[in-house]
Amino acid sequence: MLTNQFITIHKKHFLIWISTLFFMVSSLAHAEWNADWTVRNKISINAQGLTDAVSQMPVLLRLHSGNFDFTSVNIDGSDIRFIAADDKTELKYHIEKFDAVNELAIIWVQMPKINAADKDAHFWLYSGNDKVTASTDTKTIFDTNTVAAFHFAEKSLLQDSSATALMAGGEITLQKAGLIGDAVTYAGKPFVISSNPAVKGSASAGYTWSAWIKPAALPQQASLYSQGDAINLKIDNQTLSLNIGAINVSGGEIKVSTWQHVAFTLESGKANIFINGISVGSGEAPVPDIEADIKIGEGYTGDMDEVEIANVARSADWLKFAASAQGVDSQLLKIAAGEGDGEAEGEPNYIGILINSLTLDAEIVIGILGVMFLISIWVMWSKAMLVARTDKDNKKFLARFQKSNANDLLELDKGSKYPHSNLFKLYQAGLREIKKRQHEGEKLSLSGASMDAIKAAIDADLVRETQKQNAGMVLLTIAISGGPFLGLLGTVVGVMITFAAIAAAGDVNVNAIAPGIAAALLATVAGLAVAIPALFGYNYLASRIKNITIAMQIFVDEFVTRSAELYGKE
Repeated sequence: MLTNQFITIHKKHFLIWISTLFFMVSSLAHAEWNADWTVRNKISINAQGLTDAVSQMPVLLRLHSGNFDFTSVNIDGSDIRFIAADDKTELKYHIEKFDAVNELAIIWVQMPKINAADKDAHFWLYSGNDKVTASTDTKTIFDTNTVAAFHFAEKSLLQDSSATALMAGGEITLQKAGLIGDAVTYAGKPFVISSNPAVKGSASAGYTWSAWIKPAALPQQASLYSQGDAINLKIDNQTLSLNIGAINVSGGEIKVSTWQHVAFTLESGKANIFINGISVGSGEAPVPDIEADIKIGEGYTGDMDEVEIANVARSADWLKFAASAQGVDSQLLKIAAGEGDGEAEGEPNYIGILINSLTLDAEIVIGILGVMFLISIWVMWSKAMLVARTDKDNKKFLARFQKSNANDLLELDKGSKYPHSNLFKLYQAGLREIKKRQHEGEKLSLSGASMDAIKAAIDADLVRETQKQNAGMVLLTIAISGGPFLGLLGTVVGVMITFAAIAAAGDVNVNAIAPGIAAALLATVAGLAVAIPALFGYNYLASRIKNITIAMQIFVDEFVTRSAELYGKE
């Protein structure tokens, strides 16, 4: 007895221990940063092109209707949070632009470290908490070596976004449709950063300057960056050229009307110039100690965006990663579907993306087309049922009519009923006219004029029956001809609104444009979806109604002829 109790107790302990272990493992397997945030997106980083790790790097994340559900986030993006791959550590971030109406956002996220050997490099985007306020801070996303960063935002055009908080001056204008949100347009006059110890060139520490440029015309002679007479990075016709005192390093080709990332680094007596993260020239050059005003864009005509200055020489991997991550068609970051909205990671819900990307005009057009579709379906169904019942009763009555003789030709309305037969209704119309001319006790005798009057009365009912058969068919013709044009209208207006929104938001990323255009095309698809079934249904019903009409015409002639033969005056 004691042994059995001992075994029973240990079984209970074992089961409790197993249950506790299972719960702990399950909790760890499904651990998330904070349950108050209802939606979580995994953002994968493609770091395969790197050779060395980069640290404290701000990466650019573009959100749009094609990769993010804006209905899951607060209207101002205040509930957005970024968490490291461990699902515990909060990452610093800065929202440069957030437009929930047009479903576009530009966000900088500081990555503590990106390792080339990490094949599953990723971080998490959390949203879906309407009870929190924004925690974004522009100055914390840059490392301590970044001494100037100009985003050229509309409200602070020449305000440095780094911790240095410089204020530049110059005659440049805002360009809403920049590469990364807003940009600036040059007309030959530079903007100037006054002499400051923070941006002082140092032979011992090194130096880096980078920016995105889009020349309006080439060739041109323009200084992209100059600091006194010691450093001058310029466009020499179409070539990137760096002067360090009397020493020149040049190489690469600048392209017109194209966004390209340009940079130079100075370190340990060596100068390097880069275009789109690729080294295009290097050479031995003394690194000067200099503290002077910095002029950016003197003599330059075109657009410029995202100017950054660092007091160290950035690595080739850093510049390559920056150029790749910030470009228009960047594929470095891939956003998976949100886990909290019922969608699994992996294949996106394309239909959901299209529906979420619909503009108001497209929704109205598709709504109208939906009503037209329901009406056309109702017309086709009701007419098909009517035609089927009419054909069935017509066959029954016609068989009886053809078997009739002189004795019962005028008695076919007695006995069987044919509620849906229009031949029977025509027969009743003719019978009614014949009995008007039949006098009690006299043999029925119809003159030629009487037969003409009878036929005219039957023909009138034939027209009415034909109208009844064709009633509602005009709604199908409207759906056939009007559906595609209405859908096309929705598409054209939707495409116009999409391009206008892109221009206003300043994001020309093809991934942001594509969902809006695809959603606009949904209106044309809806128009065709209305027209094609209506076309097939109309042609089928029209042929059936035509056969019924012909049958009625034949019956009228046959009935009048037989009546004339049997009851006409000799």
